[in-house]
Amino acid sequence: MKALAVDLGGTHATCALVEDRAILRTKLLTTEGTQGLAPVLPLMAETLGAILSESETEPSECAGLAFCFCGLVDHASARVVSTNAKYDDAPSLDLKDWCDKSLGVPFQIENDARVALLGEWYAGAARGFRDIVMMTLGTGIGGAAMIQGQLLRGKHAQAGCLGGHFPVLFNGRRCTCGAIGCAEAEAAGWSLPQVARGTSGFASSPLAQENSITFERLFHHAAAGDRVAVEVQERCLAVWGALTVALIHAYDPEVVVIGGGVMQSASAILPYLQDYVNRYPWTPWGKVSVRCAQLGNQAALLGAIPLLQENS
Repeated sequence: MKALAVDLGGTHATCALVEDRAILRTKLLTTEGTQGLAPVLPLMAETLGAILSESETEPSECAGLAFCFCGLVDHASARVVSTNAKYDDAPSLDLKDWCDKSLGVPFQIENDARVALLGEWYAGAARGFRDIVMMTLGTGIGGAAMIQGQLLRGKHAQAGCLGGHFPVLFNGRRCTCGAIGCAEAEAAGWSLPQVARGTSGFASSPLAQENSITFERLFHHAAAGDRVAVEVQERCLAVWGALTVALIHAYDPEVVVIGGGVMQSASAILPYLQDYVNRYPWTPWGKVSVRCAQLGNQAALLGAIPLLQENS
């Protein structure tokens, strides 16, 4: 089974042709600086057309286009619901009509974290499981859940994919979503500089000399023994641990798959979270397995096949 896939992030879009558990061809588009999604669509259609041509594949050979969007999506109506300041025009666009006129293939759209979970379930770390939570740690904190082999979506398209907005501190920082003390506001890439600068002794820490305070630099300085970096790292690990327990209590998974750019430091993160999960959740049936995602940036692309198979 072949399919076209688009994985749309905040600053770029990956267009691909996939077949079963293999990615045959990809092209990367830069979307940074564009005014909304509408100006990107013609270039996206042109790129997908070029991929088909270069692969000597007819559109009729594809099961459809799986569109992975970085926001809330109503899968049933094939509409974007909310974008949280990314591609603000997307809710007004008829993407299914655009796909039909531009490519002539069936169209499915879903939140990118949900499709990444499908990818890990189909071809990665969650293969063989039917009850799964996925958490992605990066600039933000994404999430998705599968219960008894079915993606959790909910009446308003929010179920399972707002894990980063579970509150972990009732009197914490204001989050971009408007709430207080979300996991994202306390331990995500965008909030990390605020957290670090608010830590006692920051001015004398090597972190203060960094042009950009990232998790990569944080874990580097913590490994070198800097007290402030160690304190901030431990705080982030504790936030992620508390969030993982909350997700386990909410969705009753067999396995938690953790991905995202922060997992470049998986050797420091994964043992901590597995130990935390072994101790704190109320799971009388046994222990939840915590695993590192295997597919990286390819997860959402490989999730295209099971997404299109849902309604076939």
